[in-house]
Amino acid sequence: MTASATAPLPPHAAMAQAADWYALLRSGEASATDHARWREWLHAADTHQQAWRYVERIGQRLAPIQDGPERQAATTALRTLHEPPPRRRRQALLALAGLAGASLAWSAWRHTSLPQVVAGWTADHHADRGEVRHVLLPDGGDVWLSALSAVDVLYSAGERRLRLRTGEILVQTHADPAGRPFLVETAHGTLRALGTRYLVRQAAQDTLAAVYEGAVEITPASGGRSTLLSAGQERRFTRDTVSDVSHADPARAAWRQGVLIANGMPLGEVVAALQPYQWGHISLAPDIAGLPVFGSYPVTDPSRTLAMLASVMPIQVRQPMAWWTSVDARP
Repeated sequence: MTASATAPLPPHAAMAQAADWYALLRSGEASATDHARWREWLHAADTHQQAWRYVERIGQRLAPIQDGPERQAATTALRTLHEPPPRRRRQALLALAGLAGASLAWSAWRHTSLPQVVAGWTADHHADRGEVRHVLLPDGGDVWLSALSAVDVLYSAGERRLRLRTGEILVQTHADPAGRPFLVETAHGTLRALGTRYLVRQAAQDTLAAVYEGAVEITPASGGRSTLLSAGQERRFTRDTVSDVSHADPARAAWRQGVLIANGMPLGEVVAALQPYQWGHISLAPDIAGLPVFGSYPVTDPSRTLAMLASVMPIQVRQPMAWWTSVDARP
């Protein structure tokens, strides 16, 4: 979750300090001396003010909804969005729009990672934060959606097409008596399945395709030359280019079982994988982002995973507020 799509985050140390100050000032136990010390800290550096604004924005968006009466209404609307009929999705969106008019907290919260989430609300199928979802396709195939992922199912007489709106899916195709091609469309191009099980992850810059069974044909959106990807291989592609081939690690798809498997994975990548399953923000100190992580962890339970990591790695995990977690080097 970021303040904007392109602005860099404030320094981790400043954000950790800002979170501590925010927790103290919101606790109702801050003294006049505490307020004076906070103002002194706030004006000591521009990065302190940037970090404070960042933490304050997240607090305004998340804390009131998490603790207030709006949370129940929002949850009810979000559950309604799981129902496939378009009319029910429209009703849920209208309910959420009503919250926006009734609550300043919702009005602020909708500007966090919700462009990604809203894509899910209007999609045929989506997985919420912290959820792994299975969808049975009309032809008997299967697709699993990782947290904060969304997909449209566009089947016609001539083709079977999935449009990945956001996030990551694992696909298991099924033979089609009519012989229709099976396609997955992303912002960067199209993948044509050739009897297969494969993973597709769409990011802002590119799409990752990893094939575990069969093969996939990648065609960039610009209409460039198609590239064949065989079992055990993965590639990234943009609208114009396809990367060199790499080994497809099956552990990458372990989230389907709610597991994160790390074999030397940098801690920064682990935290990034946990973020879609975490309510709130995880802030990681950059000096420990490169630490290698080994083992299997419950990706759908970020708090437990971070506690397990802290027990075997030189890191400490603090949670000054329910929606803010800081991960630092152990003193």
